[in-house]
Amino acid sequence: MPPRQRDAERTRAELLSVATEVFAADGYSGARVDEIAERTRTTKRMIYYYFGSKEGLYLAVLENAYLGIREAERRIDVDHTDPVEAVRQLAELTFDHHVTHDDFIRLVAIENVHRGEFIRRIETLRQLAQPAKTLLDEILDRGRDAGVFRDDVDAIDVHLVISAYCVFQVANRYTFGYLFDMDFADPARRAHLRALIGEVVVGWLTSAAR
Repeated sequence: MPPRQRDAERTRAELLSVATEVFAADGYSGARVDEIAERTRTTKRMIYYYFGSKEGLYLAVLENAYLGIREAERRIDVDHTDPVEAVRQLAELTFDHHVTHDDFIRLVAIENVHRGEFIRRIETLRQLAQPAKTLLDEILDRGRDAGVFRDDVDAIDVHLVISAYCVFQVANRYTFGYLFDMDFADPARRAHLRALIGEVVVGWLTSAAR
């Protein structure tokens, strides 16, 4: 790869990283391109060269944020992993990703405040979401074929349960933590909560169908 192309990719990656922090902290309306330029020691003109506009930068940040969880899911070797263990791994992997990527959860929350205004403009995200469903479909199919998973639960059901639980760890850590005197950052507590979502999903899927 030519040096100039490497520099361009490095600059773009740095801009995305800093912009993610700024948009997650201040929201779309509150984020300032000037701050992003200052923190990356570049210029607004350079940012607009790469992303076209503030909105273009925000859309790139959203797309990149969702790409992170999709890439993490690909680490599971479905073909060579017991389906029960595979779904447990998926739940725990999602937990790990969410609690270590606060900005992702904040961006999702901000986008929901805007009623999905911006995410609807990123057509690639629908395609990006499809592998997550496909992965779960494969795990569930193998589990049903082995006679260990119930057959009245689909991939979206499982994805919703895992996502809701894992998002809660970040989105509500301060309010829930204060009300119930819980420290979500405590390593022992985090390990317990990580194991819990795996147990919940496995227990649900392996229970008798109603």
